[in-house]
Amino acid sequence: MTLADAIQAFLHRHLEGERNASPHTLRNYATDLRQLAAFLGPAIQLDAITPARLRAWLAQLYENGCGKATAARHLASLRSLFRYCQREGLMRDNPARTLASPKLGRRLPAIPSAEQLNRLLDQPPPEPAPFPERDHLILELLYGSGLRVSELTGLNLADVDAAQRILRVTGKGRKQRLVPFGGKAEAALQAYLPRRLSLPPAPRNNPALLLNLRGRRLTPRSVARIVKAAARAFGLPLDLHPHALRHAFASHLLGEGADLRAIQEMLGHASLGTTQRYTHTNIRQLTEVYDRAHPFEKDPG
Repeated sequence: MTLADAIQAFLHRHLEGERNASPHTLRNYATDLRQLAAFLGPAIQLDAITPARLRAWLAQLYENGCGKATAARHLASLRSLFRYCQREGLMRDNPARTLASPKLGRRLPAIPSAEQLNRLLDQPPPEPAPFPERDHLILELLYGSGLRVSELTGLNLADVDAAQRILRVTGKGRKQRLVPFGGKAEAALQAYLPRRLSLPPAPRNNPALLLNLRGRRLTPRSVARIVKAAARAFGLPLDLHPHALRHAFASHLLGEGADLRAIQEMLGHASLGTTQRYTHTNIRQLTEVYDRAHPFEKDPG
């Protein structure tokens, strides 16, 4: 079988058919694997692909300025492809098995403090935004429920149980989970819904919870712009990204003593190890507090 045919089978039979991968995941895999096919030649037979050829492809990525994180993602994509091909009996050996992954740091992005986020959420914006009710709800759900931006924009009205204050969230791999939201988010929701009804009448039947001013589902890119604008208005880091609010949600909950497994469930992490990254952030914060406050660590002056 050719590499091009194997990529098609992997994307549509395995990722889309078996794993029920999201369109976003499919696009990412397709982009990475088609770059590999462009380098090796789409007509190359699978058993002609050797570790040496794959190393040459990785070397070209680095020569073209590819960073470690991007190279690691490319490598993960082709490993998944060749594991699938080997499992299906399309090739004898996995040529990516011996390739070394670039070492990546496991740093979390810098997050705003709870005081900064309270300032962001508790005050109206200095200058009226075109759709302030919606924008406030966005901030409340990103920080108050720890949603990924794709999960937020994927919410439908039917996913919101206002009486129980529960969201039905569709996460990675289209897995669904129930996530609570707080009283402030409920108030923001009740302020937003009447304004939503004032949008153009034809798109008003859109099932999406969050709409733009034309009555269409809001995009992740638009959410990112809204978050950056709000951060700029209140003097927060100018490069504040929606994902940083998700990290802040987890870190601040952990700092207040929330159970790690409960945080894992709310974030939709498949592995507890992913959630445990936040313990390192909080240990660092505790160390800083200790150094400032412990009497033996203070400078006697």
